Amino acid sequence: MDNEKKYFFDNPNNIKRLLHVFYGICFILFVLDFVIHRHVMHSWENLWGFYPLYGFVGCVVLVLVATWMRTFLMRSESYYDDDGHTDSDKQSASGDSKKQNTEIGGHDVDA
Repeated sequence: MDNEKKYFFDNPNNIKRLLHVFYGICFILFVLDFVIHRHVMHSWENLWGFYPLYGFVGCVVLVLVATWMRTFLMRSESYYDDDGHTDSDKQSASGDSKKQNTEIGGHDVDA
């Protein structure tokens, strides 16, 4: 265990430092929103906090659409294992059930 390589994110202090940097960047961007003049195309872009709200709503809509799409795009867990045969058909075709389970890709992990 002592010989394991330590990575940057293994140290909790590094994660705290990184979060402080992110919070600082967010604060700077928040202040710059009042200072920098934006060239807007629509009047609602002048609203305070429009872009963060727009981004949040966009992410929520993306998650909801992805959840809805999952209902018709998702496949069963055995999608790639199904070839139209049942397990008994495979065992009777191979003749020996133990031999079938120990082949490459078999499901018998104790073999």
